[in-house]
Amino acid sequence: MTGSVHVRTSRLRAWMLEGLSDMAAHQQGPHAQPEPAHKGQRWWRVMCLTGVDYFSTLGYQPGIAALAAGLLSPVATIVLVIVTLAGALPVYRRVAEESPRGEGSIAMLERLLSFWKGKLFVLTLLGFAATDFLITITLSAADASTHLVENPHLTDVLHDKQMLITLLLVALLGAVFLKGFLEAIGVAVVLVGIYLALNVVVVVAGLWHVATAAHVVTDWTSALTTEHGNVIAMVGVALLVFPKLALGLSGFETGVAVMPHVQGDSADTEEKPTGRIRGTKKLLTTAAVIMSVFLIATSFITTVLIPEKEFESGGQANGRALAYLAHEYLGNIFGTVYDVSTIAILWFAGASAMAGLLNLMPRYLPRYGMAPHWARAVRPMVIVFTLVAFLVTWIFDADVDAQGGAYATGVLVLISSAAIAVTIAARKAGQRNWTIAFAIISVIFLYTTVVNVIERPDGVKIGACFIAGIILVSLLSRLARAFELRVTSVTMDDMAERFVRDVASRRIRFIANEPDNRDKAEYRDKIEQIRHDNDIPTPEDFVFVEVTVLDPSEFEASLNVRGEVLHGRYRVLTLESSSIPNALAALLLHVRDTTGCTPHIYFEWTEGNPFANFLRFFLFGQGEVAPVTREVLREAEPHPASRPRVHVG
Repeated sequence: MTGSVHVRTSRLRAWMLEGLSDMAAHQQGPHAQPEPAHKGQRWWRVMCLTGVDYFSTLGYQPGIAALAAGLLSPVATIVLVIVTLAGALPVYRRVAEESPRGEGSIAMLERLLSFWKGKLFVLTLLGFAATDFLITITLSAADASTHLVENPHLTDVLHDKQMLITLLLVALLGAVFLKGFLEAIGVAVVLVGIYLALNVVVVVAGLWHVATAAHVVTDWTSALTTEHGNVIAMVGVALLVFPKLALGLSGFETGVAVMPHVQGDSADTEEKPTGRIRGTKKLLTTAAVIMSVFLIATSFITTVLIPEKEFESGGQANGRALAYLAHEYLGNIFGTVYDVSTIAILWFAGASAMAGLLNLMPRYLPRYGMAPHWARAVRPMVIVFTLVAFLVTWIFDADVDAQGGAYATGVLVLISSAAIAVTIAARKAGQRNWTIAFAIISVIFLYTTVVNVIERPDGVKIGACFIAGIILVSLLSRLARAFELRVTSVTMDDMAERFVRDVASRRIRFIANEPDNRDKAEYRDKIEQIRHDNDIPTPEDFVFVEVTVLDPSEFEASLNVRGEVLHGRYRVLTLESSSIPNALAALLLHVRDTTGCTPHIYFEWTEGNPFANFLRFFLFGQGEVAPVTREVLREAEPHPASRPRVHVG
């Protein structure tokens, strides 16, 4: 019985940690093998995968615009379209050039910063990215459940079941990824094609009713003039309410996240995927143009045809303005078909967001040592994200309007960071005109972000919770993994290999030395001290090992070992690493494995408070070197007889 339980547990563990998802198999961290650039799908098919997120906002964007701008909704939407086509689109076309593997603007900014400030900055952006993508999952599921509950045929049965339905939709999304998210692009093409076709019918029907009932336009323009006076005042108010419409910009970050799935040219390489970049630019441009046309048309017909009170909480058009028109003007049968299509695409919008999460988080956190090893596997991360989505849904009570602020904050912060990143990239490339243009766009998005945060602080609050959670869990994880052997490979040059072969014929003795002046006296005195402290006979010879710490915030890296002879007699191995103890442990194990001999290494005790020295090791890669080196070796080699020897005097 115990054996069968063990077998089932082993099978479950193997299934949970099995491989990577089909959506992100070549995206998981720096050691994964990327898919060749020429493989993939046609750009317009990948656009549909982006579209389940971007186009699905038509399900709630007109209603949000009506609530935010009232009669000015069409004018405010035109402002949104201008910012989309003249601002966000050029920014993300440049992001596609600079970051063609789907990392987005976060990777561009990561390259500009190093050490802990760079890591904390990236973790902050990941917090807002998590806000964006997770709220996409929960908001889309909540709006899908709203369409289901508000359907005239079902409202009596489901009117108090919205929370349950939303949780079930989120769970179903998680189940899809747990089963194995095989190529979703075919499903996305069908969903997007049907949804856009139905929206064309709704828009045409709406415009027809506007044309045949001319008074609705005159009534609207008269009310608009009475309320705002003149065109300048209208534009001014539209600019002020623009931040509330930021959800209409939500698809761009997803667009670059799915970029690796765009088919490139046969001559493309991972270093220069020209075809993939060109296809992604077509994807972004086409999606933006299609969405812009729909946004303007839908905001106009919903504003002039739907009474204002219906947009408010509890109204029949709240969160489902186009569905309201579909039922009102095309009948309940067509309206129900429209509801089903909207529910499907809103639910599947979460799939696009989940793919974005699985692309970003495993790429950064394990590499920083800020997540356990299982974070590189898809299924455990799907469970984590699904549980967090449950929590967010419960906190916001599955309310679409309540989640709008958090969603807009995540979207705007990522777009602002992208605008800043491309501004810096253009400046470094010496492109003065583009630098000025991108700087202006950056200012616009930063202003929009600040206004959105001031007006809807709940967004930055939930974003701050994600950031705090990610940083706290990351630091705790890094602390728990502090003594892991985190060198991915060891390479020795010819001189270093000659030193090791020479001493292996006798006894391999290394001296860990912190380089100072590197003069003859330093090495002579060090040898005498080690011999005296450890009572070693004079004939024994040594090889010095010196480690230079580069970026202590890095967790995993390869190790290059160089050999040199100083002052005509002292053999020195020089290493560069993020952590002295890890580098020394990796060198000792490599020497043991290549020579078959047990190496010995000699240290001095580190002066100072042990706790302070441990913090120096944790944050700066140095400090309590001798005991930490021994602990890393103990974790890496469980058999004491096979473990390299550590001596401290």
